[in-house]
Parts: sequence; structure tokens; C-alpha cells
Amino acid sequence: MLELWGCQNLNSLDLISRSLREAADACGAVLLELVLHPFSPIGVTGVAVLSKSHMMIHTWPEEDYAAIDVFICQDDTEPAVVIPIFEKFFSPERVEAREIKRGVVGE
Repeated sequence: MLELWGCQNLNSLDLISRSLREAADACGAVLLELVLHPFSPIGVTGVAVLSKSHMMIHTWPEEDYAAIDVFICQDDTEPAVVIPIFEKFFSPERVEAREIKRGVVGE
């Protein structure tokens, strides 16, 4: 889970699309489908359905804030590889990342 504050370009469908495509590639995942929904007057929700699971982004341009979920179901992939990609596209002043291991018994 990523939280980005002090961001730019959070209402750009093109940049959001490019960021999700590049992040999927960095994870070694095949992008199966990409859906972006712009809100009126501003804000975007995007879902990238991947061969290894999915990524989602929700933007609040009026707050310069984005929440990004990276759900990867493969042990050979480190989800943190996407952080520099989202930093490149959105230039956040602050990034917070949290990892939640799901479906792991005994941890």
C-alpha cells in the first residue's frame, strides 16, 4: 500500500495510465486490462488487472494525494519496485509504504 502526498499530475489520465503500465512491467506482470475512471470535476480511479493480480490508484488532486494498492501474488516479485515509478510520474513530497502479507499461515 502506498500513500503519496504533495503530488502533481493526479488528474492526467495519460500519466496515470503510463504509470500503471510501467509499474506492471517492472513487476514482470502481464497487463490484462486497464480501466480508468475520471471523476467530475477532478480525481481518477484506475485499476490494472494483471497476470499476477492487480494494482489500483485513487487520486484526490484537490488534496495533492494518491492512494495506490499493489497486490502481487508471486513470491519472485518485490512490490516495492514500483515506488520509483510512481515517484517519477507524480513527484510526491512524501511517500509512505506499508506491506501486508496476506494468506500466509503462521506469520
